[in-house]
This record gives sequence, C-alpha cells and structure tokens, in this order.
Amino acid sequence: MAIIGRKEEQEALRLCLESKQAEFLVVYGRRRVGKTYLIKEYFNQRFSFYATGVASTDMKEQLGYFHDSLKEYGSTEKKQPANWREAFAQLKEILSLDSVARDPVTGKRIVFIDEVPWMDTARSGFKTALDHFWNSWASSQSDVLLIVCGSATSWIIENILEDEGGFYDRVTRQIHLQPFSLAECEMYYASKDIPFGRQEMIESYMVFGGIPFYLNLLDRRLSLAQNVEALVFKENGQLHYEYDRLFRSLFKNPTKHFAIISAIVQKRYGMTREEIQKATKIGDGALLTKALSELQQCGFIRKYRNFTTKKNGCIYQVIDPFVLFCFEFMQDKKLSSWMSFVGKPGYYTWCGLAFEIVCLNHIKQLKAALGISGVETSDYSWRSDDAQIDLLIDRMDKVINICEMKYSLKEYEITAEYEKNLAHKLEAFRDATGTKKALHITMVTANGLAHNSHSGIVVNEIDGDALFE
Repeated sequence: MAIIGRKEEQEALRLCLESKQAEFLVVYGRRRVGKTYLIKEYFNQRFSFYATGVASTDMKEQLGYFHDSLKEYGSTEKKQPANWREAFAQLKEILSLDSVARDPVTGKRIVFIDEVPWMDTARSGFKTALDHFWNSWASSQSDVLLIVCGSATSWIIENILEDEGGFYDRVTRQIHLQPFSLAECEMYYASKDIPFGRQEMIESYMVFGGIPFYLNLLDRRLSLAQNVEALVFKENGQLHYEYDRLFRSLFKNPTKHFAIISAIVQKRYGMTREEIQKATKIGDGALLTKALSELQQCGFIRKYRNFTTKKNGCIYQVIDPFVLFCFEFMQDKKLSSWMSFVGKPGYYTWCGLAFEIVCLNHIKQLKAALGISGVETSDYSWRSDDAQIDLLIDRMDKVINICEMKYSLKEYEITAEYEKNLAHKLEAFRDATGTKKALHITMVTANGLAHNSHSGIVVNEIDGDALFE
C-alpha cells in the first residue's frame, strides 16, 4: 500500500538518503501514529540492518532478539552478545561486509533500530553503546543512515534529542510524526474504499483522531456508528482497552499521567498548573513538570496562554480526540452502547464540544482559509468572569480573529440571543485588553453558516470543507 500523505516527512527521508554525509535520523511520535510503517514503506524494507525492541523484556531477552536480527543480516556469530557493547560491535562487522545490502540508487547503508526506548532496560548500558557506535564509527561513514525510532516520546527527547552527553548535537535530522490531518484521513478512506462523506469523516475524527492504526480497523461494510460500537464498546473490540494500554505503553509509571488527564478533562477549556497541582496533589515540582511535558510531547495535551496573561498562567487542555472520547464515555462504563446514544440530545452536545477539538487540531487549515498563512500570528484563548473565547488568532496585520466553532448537521443559524452574546464578547474583550486591533468574528462551522438578520456580525466564515485543505 502506498504512503498516504506525509509529504514533508517523505522529503526529509529523501534528503537523508541522498545526503553525502552520515545521517542520524530520529523519528518519534505517539503510539499507533504510523512511524514504523512510514520508514518501512519508504525504504521498501531494504535495510542493511533492522531490529526492534520488545516491550516488557529484560536485557538478556532484548539482546537475544537483537542477535536474531544480526544473524538475519549476515552475522555468523553463534553466541549471543553478552552486552550492548558486543552487540553493536557485531553490527559494525556486518555493516562492513562487502555483501551488506545497500540502497540501489544511492548506495546508502540504512540501519533502522525501532522502539529503542524498550531496549534501554535498567542498567543495560544500551544508550552508552549506541552513543559509542555512532560517535566512534558510524558518524564517519558518509554512506550510513542510522534511523532510531520510538513511541515513548519523552524517552526519545530526554535521552537523545536533548541529551547533554554523547548525543549532544549529534542528531542530524528529526521527524516528529503527527496524526493524520482530515485531508490525509480523506485520502486514507479513499485508498481503503471506505464510503464516508466529509460529515462522517469529521465525526470519525471526533472519536479516533487522525491515528492511522485506528482508521485501519474500520470495517467499510459498517456505518461509522456501528464501527465505534464494535471497536470501542464491545468488550472484545480491538480498542476497548486501548486507553489504558496507550498510557502504560508510553510511560513506565503512568499513574501521574492518568491523574493529570482525569483532572484536566473536568474543565472543558483546561486548567492552569496551579489548578492541576491542587486537583492531583502531585506537588508543584519536578514530577509535575516532567509529567506535563511528557503529555504535551506525546500530543495528548496542548499548552497555551490566556491573551491577558501572556507572561504566566499557561493553560493545559486535553486535545487528543480518542483520549477525550474514552474518558467521556468509557471511564467507569459511563455509556454501554454507542448505537443507543447516537441521535440523542447528549450526542449532539458531545458533537459540539468534540468539533472544537477537531478545529484546534487544524489551526493551520483555519489560517489558510483566512488567507493568513504567511502572516505572523499567535494563538490564544481568553476568559473573563462572564465571557469565554475558545480560540483567538492575534495577527501582526492588526487584526484579531475571534473564532467561534459550532457543529450542526445543516447550516448553522445565528439567533438573536447568540448575536447578542457575540456582541458582548467583543465588548468585554476590548474592554479587558484595551486592544486597538480590528476584531473579526470568525464562524467555523461543519456545514456552513445560514445568512439571516443576525449573521451580519460575522466577518469571516469557514466551513468544514476548509478543514480538509
């Protein structure tokens, strides 16, 4: 199957392959986002060496699996390496063989080591051995491309990208693989002959986000609602226990992460660090800082500022659609059947909230629809005692877009009451901030805006189709 989307990432891989120097590429991103698939498909699995770490195994077993890979790629050493230093010495030997596989066009020797965080078991010396392999030999081989990959994003960042030891300033390129955008989801559905319209694609994103693995589980013979029922709500569904598995696979001790997510989701627009500290009782120190950073690096939460407190008072908000969905409906078995919930008033209330998260994951597309992709901007939210703005885009061209995100099955209709509410937001925001910039009410809707006697307050309209650009 061809690679869907990922244009920037494929360009980065091409540059690595055609480079005239040794390349050390780090690929990271949350679990199930398609890192391994991208690397294997792009290089057509033509590796000089490939090995992957295995979850929940000790050093001896990890070395055993690594040794199996060494033999597969040409090692004649029958004895399993006693440690990682010996393992990488054997890797160097097979990469030096005349018979080693090379890229047929560039002649590069491509080494792909997947799930490296799992290889770094306690007191194993893996990181030191990898460091020595690169710095003492591979970095001087102009035809070597070393790719390391892992889902434990925090480990990758802390131990390689931000390492102050042997890896400091050694990584030549990095790819932080993000979930699919709606445009990439649309391409994926077409490739799998899944007959979803854009309305269903948006609703699918509300549940599964843009995670390729989840999308791959969809049965084209079923409706979206039937798929959600079968995959998530059925006890034997492949995603029924995914919420717990997701966190336990990424963090050695996910208790803090569970607690933080559980606290933040209680407030729709997020919480400040102080509020999180009080709600979780983790303490306002390094443990909380690290856990928040890890959740942000994995893409589960976003960190943003209130417009009127730019220097401090950051707010943390959960923006991963699947995590939000599971917490809303699966925790404590709040809902037993999705099929019986669809179409009820509570369902449409959830759709409205979930659509906002879809939009927050497509701010780039919103800016393109406004024609400001090349304008310097900053994204904020704003709240006061009696007014709330979910997203505002502060522009260097002296405009602030006040974004209102509304979901409906047909054109969204502004009522007299809502028009009054919008006018109050504008007045309250200008009074609180003292801004002299033009304030543009920007309506982001799933199916367009109905024009009536109350819609004149809207300056910019963005419909669901724009999210697919």
